[in-house]
Amino acid sequence: MATHMMKAIRLHEFGAPDVLRYEDAPIPEPGPGEVLVRVHAVGLNPPDWYAREGMPDVPAELKPPVHLPLIPGTDVSGVVASLGPGADGFSVGDEVIGLLRFPTALQGSAYAEYVTAPAADLARKPTSVDHAHAAGLPMSGLTAWQFLIALGHDHPSPFQEAPHRPIALDSGTTVLINGAAGGVGHLALQLAKWKGARVIAVASGAHEAFLRELGADEFIDYTKERPEDVVRDVDLVLDTVGGPHSRRFLRTIKRGGSLYPVYFGEFDDEENAELGITVTLTQVRSSGAQLAELGRLLDAGAVRVALDSTFPLAEARAAHERAARGHIQGKIVLTVA
Repeated sequence: MATHMMKAIRLHEFGAPDVLRYEDAPIPEPGPGEVLVRVHAVGLNPPDWYAREGMPDVPAELKPPVHLPLIPGTDVSGVVASLGPGADGFSVGDEVIGLLRFPTALQGSAYAEYVTAPAADLARKPTSVDHAHAAGLPMSGLTAWQFLIALGHDHPSPFQEAPHRPIALDSGTTVLINGAAGGVGHLALQLAKWKGARVIAVASGAHEAFLRELGADEFIDYTKERPEDVVRDVDLVLDTVGGPHSRRFLRTIKRGGSLYPVYFGEFDDEENAELGITVTLTQVRSSGAQLAELGRLLDAGAVRVALDSTFPLAEARAAHERAARGHIQGKIVLTVA
């Protein structure tokens, strides 16, 4: 029996964006509890380029298994093409979005014309947006949601023993968001405003009008002044940049406040305790149920997804090159004809 084929982006080796190949690949078959999705758009995320590079900075014992050839990508918006055995909740023709199999698999094979997805990872696409905007929501939206609103699962974090517990956000809360113009940042800003918080947005000056339009109460251009020098007594810092420099934000937070670095940083537990600040983080996980809640916020107009740029699937290399240049405003998305 002939194998049905599709176009996809595949890696046969690790490296720079030029290792991304646009080629034929077999259309996958949905297994038990899975849905086959005809992909219309794919959202790009940092794990896509980490996987493309072979995760050179991750110790071997912490690397998830990655087998070549690999189809990258986790974020999709598309239409249900067929259902595997026991795939409940969807019908052929339904428009859906999803963060696929993350972090169980680092990549969910989304850079393709078709992809299989666990039905539990999917939600119905918000009706108010097209597939390109919808594809920008899953990983970034769920990261913002699970850091700020509700974790929604009891899986242990690879980064800390204690489960991450978001603080309550309301009109008496001040939140500083570093990297506010990026995929996670611009959605986190809107979620914090939805909960009533006062938000200080940190980004480069080119993004000020964009972030004030999204609701930022105060803006700091980090190219002109350092937020840790001018801000004090905030309740929460969400550092979407994270890493070794995240510790500098401790001085901006009041006693009893919290610092959430999205990417693990270098901290001293004794210093945190002496300052009375909780430093905590988690790893985003797939959740169709939480995506459905985010979709309702999009349809209600409480949240919107901004697109930095879009590229056809065949131009995934150019999309990765755009990501490498940084200063992203919103999301980069691949469109699938």
